[in-house]
Formats: sequence, structure tokens, C-alpha cells
Amino acid sequence: MKKAWKFLSSMRFAIILLVILAVVCSLGSFITQGQTYAWYASRYSERTAALIIALHLDDAFHSWWFILISSFLCINLIACNVVRVPGLIKRTKSKEEVQPSVRAEGVKDVQAFFTAMGMKKPSETTRNGHKALYSSKNTIGIWGAWICHVGVLLLILGYGLGQMTYKEYTVYGVPGTTMVAGDTNLAVTIDDFHIDYREDGSVEQYTSDLTVRDLTGNRETRSASVSVNNPADIYGLRFYQNSTGWAARVKIQKDGEDLQESVVCAGDILPVSDKPELVILFNSFYPDVTGYLYSVYFQGRILGMNILLPEDVLTIDEYTVTFSEPQTYTLIQIKRDSFTFLAFIGGIVIMAGLFLAFYIQPRKIWAEQQEDGSWTVYGHSPKGGLMFKEQFENASG
Repeated sequence: MKKAWKFLSSMRFAIILLVILAVVCSLGSFITQGQTYAWYASRYSERTAALIIALHLDDAFHSWWFILISSFLCINLIACNVVRVPGLIKRTKSKEEVQPSVRAEGVKDVQAFFTAMGMKKPSETTRNGHKALYSSKNTIGIWGAWICHVGVLLLILGYGLGQMTYKEYTVYGVPGTTMVAGDTNLAVTIDDFHIDYREDGSVEQYTSDLTVRDLTGNRETRSASVSVNNPADIYGLRFYQNSTGWAARVKIQKDGEDLQESVVCAGDILPVSDKPELVILFNSFYPDVTGYLYSVYFQGRILGMNILLPEDVLTIDEYTVTFSEPQTYTLIQIKRDSFTFLAFIGGIVIMAGLFLAFYIQPRKIWAEQQEDGSWTVYGHSPKGGLMFKEQFENASG
């Protein structure tokens, strides 16, 4: 049991885990996440696709092995910190002398020396049968690395728990569109969408005005504006302005009579109402030529693909299809991550630990009175040795 605990709390185990995490994170970055077996097979091969699915590399950061590795890393950090606490407490409270790094002899005004070094009032003790003085300062600095480890632990926990409970939804459409965001029972209405341009014609900002209504009636309706880098928080969810694209009004007639008409966003399909196996796919819009790229499918098989100009009409048996009114739509990304605050706290703790580790200089100074009344002063600082030595020499005159 002791050997297992020693290994779990060792630096060697931490390095092994970090190397493994670096490898799997690289794989997760190179392999497109969240796709189907067919998608991977078309990009790589059937054998590679099967391997990706079997090893959960299609969702690496939510896989059981990624969670297991992260859990072991948390255990390692906890064990490291637990093991080090008694020693750090002892070092913080200890008034024992250590091997000095600097020394000065023949100091006459020892109190002035302690003051020049910025030390607090020394306490009296004895050393080698002689009167001695002792003072320490900034002992909290020795906790810097330990606090950094705590911050890293909080960061990992915040990210890990956040990924396990993470929810993401999207709604999109032109102004006037209402969509329900996944399983949230929230109906999101896009009231307006506008694009701000700079004087040179480049895009400055995308902004969507939203109204969010709780379908259960338990919460009051909320309104908000979201733009790039300016999300809105509603009902514990964060709404982001994610992207935009083209939409068009698609009109279908049958034997010259109006059958259906709706606004379709690029990438969406429109089944013919009285013949749902016949589907119109609006692929894209090309503003330079005012052309609408479409595809037609029947029972899952493609019948044709082409660009339709405004004056053109697509004829499919007794049906005619026209595209008009090109307009931009907005896509809103909705996220829920209940543990973002934990990762944020972890980041602050890490910064505090780094500050203590690099900017707070622990130091100990002790002095022993000699037979002639002068003092021999010793000092030690585990960090900032050159600066401490220079200050020590200046104080000793």
C-alpha cells in the first residue's frame, strides 16, 4: 500500500500522465471530432474508421479513457499536495537554522542590520552558549509551488466536470424565426439581425436581437442582444453570436397553383408537402451572379444539381420551384457549463501561486554575539540568491 501511494504521489507518475495526455490531445486535435463512421470511412478507410470509433477517438475529450487519465492526474496532484503539507508546515513554523548562504562578521549594530534587511524584530535565543537573535520573513513564499498545484487541480476539475455536464445547442434563422433550443423547453425568437460595416466595406460586427421564452411558463420572457465576443446570459445559459450565412425564399407550385412557400437557410432541405420523398436542398447562394445552388433528391437519391438564376424556374414533373429574396441568417450557439467558475478560480489560484513562487523571497537571518561584543550574522534565502547576497553585503557595510 505504501509503495502504491508513493508511486501515485510521485513526479514520475505525473510526467507519464502528462505525456499520455499530450499524445491523446494531439490525436483529438488531428482527428475531426463528432463525425459518423461513414464520414471517417470516406476520409480515411473502413479499418481506420472502425479503429477511431472503437477507441472513441471521435469524441476523445469525453471518452472513458480520457476521463480516467484526467482522474489519475487529479489523484496524483492531490497525493503530491497531501504528502508535502506536513513538511511545508514544519518549514513555515520552524525557527531552526539552516545551512547559511551568506555570512558577515564583526557587525556592531545588529539591530540596524536586521532593519536594513527588512526583517521583523528578531527573537532572542542561544547558540553555542552565546546570545543569538533570529528572524524570518516571507515564509509563505515556500507555498508557491504547492498553491500552483492546487490551482492546476481546480483547473482540471473545472474542465473535466464541465465537459461531463456540458450542453450545447444551436438555433438559426432569419428575423422572425422561432426555434426550440434542444431539450431546454426554451423558444428562441430571432427578432432582428444586422451587420455593421466599416468605411472600407469590411465587416465590423454581427448582432442578433433575441427573445427567449420558457415554454413551461415558469420563468418570465427575456430579451437580449448578442454580438461577436459579447454573449448574453439567460436562464443559466450563455448565448453566443456564432456565424451567419445565406437564406432564400423558396416557392413551390404544382400545376401552376401555389403549393408551399418558406424561407430556407443554406444547408437546409425542403420536402415537397404532398410528396415528402421529393426534397429540395438549398446548397448556397452566390451574390456575385445572384445564383442559387440547389440539389434535388427523390427517395434519398440525387436527381440533379445546378445553379438557378432569379429569372429561371426549376421544373420537376408537375412541380415548379423558384428562389428569391436572398437574405442573411444568423446562427446562435447556446452553451451551459456549470463548472466554468471552478476553472476560473483555478486560473486565479495558479497566478497567485506563481506570484508567491517567483516574487515572494523567503529569508532567514540569525546572529551570534561574539566574545568581543560584535556579531556574526548568517543568512539564507532559497530564491533570489544574488539579490539577497547583495543586500546582505550592503547591510553589513
